[in-house]
This record gives sequence, C-alpha cells and structure tokens, in this order.
Amino acid sequence: MDYLAQSNLNTSIAQKIISDSRIIPLWQSVGARVNLVGSLRIGVLAKHLDIDFHVYTPELDVSQSFTVISQIAQNPAVKKIEFINLAHTDECCFEWHIWYEDDDRNLWKIDIIQIKSGSFYDGYFERVADTIKDAMTADMKQTILKLKFDTPDYLKISGMEYYKAVIQDGITNFEDFLAWRAEHSFNGIIEW
Repeated sequence: MDYLAQSNLNTSIAQKIISDSRIIPLWQSVGARVNLVGSLRIGVLAKHLDIDFHVYTPELDVSQSFTVISQIAQNPAVKKIEFINLAHTDECCFEWHIWYEDDDRNLWKIDIIQIKSGSFYDGYFERVADTIKDAMTADMKQTILKLKFDTPDYLKISGMEYYKAVIQDGITNFEDFLAWRAEHSFNGIIEW
C-alpha cells in the first residue's frame, strides 16, 4: 500500500467534508475562532476517518452551541450527534461528536471541542500539533502512516502515542511499537 497516497486521498475527502458541512463559517458566524487540530492538521490522517476542531468562544453558552450544531445537523450527510458538557471540569469545554457520511458512504467522526477562550487549553493542542509537524521528517511521517495503517481496527491508539514512539524514541516498525506501548502507559491527555 502507498500509505502517503492513501493519506492524501483521505485528506482530500476530509477537506471536502469540512467545506460541505460548513462547520467553520457556521461557528465563525457566532464570533468563534475555529482551529483544525489532530492528525489532519499534522498531515498524518490515516485509516481512522476523523476530523478534529477546537472552537473558542468567550463563554460556553449551551443555547448558542446547540443553535450552531442544529444548523450543521441540517446537512443530510450528518447521521448522528453526541453532546458532552464538560464546562465545569478542568477542560472547561463542550464536546460535540458528529458522524458524517461521505459520498462513498463511509462514516467519518467529526469532533468539535468548544473551549472557553483564555482557559488553560486555549491553543495548547494547536501548538502541540505544530511542534510535532515541525519535528517530523519525511521518513518519520512515512513510519507514522505505516504504523497507523497497520494497526488492527480493534486497537484504540491515540495519535500522540505514534508521534512519541516514532519522533521521540525512534520506533520504526509495528512489533517494536507494540513493545514500546507495553512499556508506556498513558491516562487522560497525553502531553508532548
């Protein structure tokens, strides 16, 4: 398999979904700052079809948030939506999970984390993603993509685990990656 070509194809589909869903302009219409995060921002989107956004607003207003999501939900490609209220936690956010069907009937998960501007995580994941992208060589990118595509679907592995293993610890194959994971345990947010 040409991992980079498949990643590029998935990235093109993701960009079309972003455009067709109107997520960015709908959030911007209420004054939100919208940033792409995760594997799509880093450039290593693989077989896990997901798109991650962090949306920043001055306040976490449930009514306003539901209004924006209701506009997104009018798109017939939206099949399911989930809401989690974490406004009174350290994360200080609302989590939205949207399942979106692409033109080939593949289901994508779009995570929109609405964060209160100025809170602890404001911009944190964007900075981490950019740091990873800057540290990643072309060979590392190929290795990360190969590891992601080689991961069985039943294993749930955070993208950050791949980045740490390859970029920080020089892991180059799946067997060594599994051994690396056995030696490292992560709970909650994995920091870079």
